[in-house]
Amino acid sequence: MLDSSKPQYPPLPLIQTWIWMMTQSGNPEIQEKGQNNLIASFGSLAKANQYLLEQEGK
Repeated sequence: MLDSSKPQYPPLPLIQTWIWMMTQSGNPEIQEKGQNNLIASFGSLAKANQYLLEQEGK
C-alpha cells in the first residue's frame, strides 16, 4: 500500500526540465509554463527548491 502521508512529486528529471524552462529557455511563454508546472506540483517555488535541496543530499 502506498504511504499517503508523503506527498507524491513528479520525477526529478521532469522537475529539472521545468526549472530549465523557467530559467534558461529565453522564451517568456515557456518560462511561465515551467513556473506554473512547479507551482502546481509543489504549491510554491520555495517548496520546489526545498525538495531539490533534499534530493541533492541523498
